[in-house]
Amino acid sequence: MKANKIMGLRLLISILLVIGFSSCSKKSSSKNTSRATGWNMDSKKAGSSKKQQAGPGLVFVEGGTFTMGKVADDVMHDWNNTPTQQHVQSFYMDETEVTNSMYLDYLDWLKSVYPPTEENYKNIYEGASPDTLVWRNRLGYNETMTNNYLRHPSYADYPVVGVNWIQAVEFSNWRTQRVNEALLEKNGYLKKNAKTLDVTADSNFDTETYLNSPTLAYGGNEEIVLKGKKGGRKTPKAGKDGKVIEPKNVYAQRSSGILLPEYRLPTEAEWEYAAAADVGQREYNIYKGQKKYPWSGGYTRSGKRQSKGDQLANFKQGNGDYGGIAGWSDDGADITNEVKKYPANDFGLYDMAGNVAEWVQDVYRPIIDNEGNDFNYYRGNQYTKNKIGADGKVEIVTAANMKFDTLSNGKIIARRYPGQIAQVPVDEKETYLRQNFDKSDNVNYRDGDKQSTRYYNFGSSESDTEKEKEEKIMYNSPKHNVTTDSLGKMVRKYDKSSKRTTFINDEVRVYKGGSWRDRAYWLDPAQRRYFPQDMATDYIGFRCAMSRVGPKADKKKSARN
Repeated sequence: MKANKIMGLRLLISILLVIGFSSCSKKSSSKNTSRATGWNMDSKKAGSSKKQQAGPGLVFVEGGTFTMGKVADDVMHDWNNTPTQQHVQSFYMDETEVTNSMYLDYLDWLKSVYPPTEENYKNIYEGASPDTLVWRNRLGYNETMTNNYLRHPSYADYPVVGVNWIQAVEFSNWRTQRVNEALLEKNGYLKKNAKTLDVTADSNFDTETYLNSPTLAYGGNEEIVLKGKKGGRKTPKAGKDGKVIEPKNVYAQRSSGILLPEYRLPTEAEWEYAAAADVGQREYNIYKGQKKYPWSGGYTRSGKRQSKGDQLANFKQGNGDYGGIAGWSDDGADITNEVKKYPANDFGLYDMAGNVAEWVQDVYRPIIDNEGNDFNYYRGNQYTKNKIGADGKVEIVTAANMKFDTLSNGKIIARRYPGQIAQVPVDEKETYLRQNFDKSDNVNYRDGDKQSTRYYNFGSSESDTEKEKEEKIMYNSPKHNVTTDSLGKMVRKYDKSSKRTTFINDEVRVYKGGSWRDRAYWLDPAQRRYFPQDMATDYIGFRCAMSRVGPKADKKKSARN
């Protein structure tokens, strides 16, 4: 009996100790208590969110390992998509291609903020407008699309075309600013409706400007840019314990978790991974290779009972066959089609094959160098940093120092807008003794030129002749020069050299996926082609992506945890 009492007492003590340790553990791991110091961090973390929210129009794509490149026989003998094993981090991607209505929102905003009637801004709206003449054909009547495709409401939900790579990048940047503006307003850091009522060319919003110097956003207008959540209290307030609570006098920061990463074009690896969507078909893995299409099976027609025989994408079935026989259409379209007309893949993404091909970020090179990197592969990095003025502050772009590019067709496109922070290439301060990068422009890294060899002399090359410079370049493409004179007329200087060997240079970008003009061969996610970044067509569109911050996926902890 006595032994039983002793055992019971020991059990009770053990239970109390467990409860005590448990409560201590919970207290010390409070989300508002520093794990480093034990300090209460409520004042610093108030209003912050650890979990990234998907931006408007985006769906989540969980990253993973996959076989990038074509695993089937290369019947065209392009030899530019040899299979490699790659790993892609989780990211978000537009559910559909960017549509005409989405792009028109962009154009309307530009026209309102940068009136084309003003001399400083006359090239902005026109430079962002899609090239509607891409529909014309010498031996075809396509004037209906030329005049109506972009603006007629019947085409509102069709993918935008006639947009070059540079325009797609600028649209993505604009979208970033407008989404973050809305988030700041929703959380009380901007005056209500400021994003539509008060914005002008001289009073504009840029995410990086706001984060670096909030007082410079909207031209420094404190009536628009508010301090503290919901604008903060203007006067001190007495708390329940009688202590005075000072008003929160802070702006939103990156640590607030409110602002989203930038919208951008997906990398080639991201696009191909998202299109293949191996997640839904576990038999297609790193050992067996890649799927032929974004859907299961080796055919372009549906095998399901309810839709048996229907085409699963919008593409060209044969010579002169863009949509099948009248009344018995193969794919329901002749040119492009309204988004979401065909089934989504296993990531929930529509039209990853057919409809329009799509721009991606990468500069084109024939080989994917997985020996150089097999994690988030991307060619095209050009590292920059904020430009610091003589006063030690970041330099903000104004209407007087906007940056414009003249394209090969003479079109002028704005690349830096008022309110943004001016950028300059990184220099020795950032590159000295680094092992992971040694210069700002990394487009040509390991692409086969002499600078890629281990014995290359990286000495001064300012004295090199033009011939010596050309000998160091792997891709010796034509170097045409197109500028505009003071009257706005194009001045063309064509490269007539007979020594040019390729059209590949640092201004050609990869585009992926088949289009309404392509045969089924090009629907394979692994297929890759290139096109000059400043030119547009009637069959290339784009969609945006966004990097994911934080965990690879929002999964529950395993049972062993």
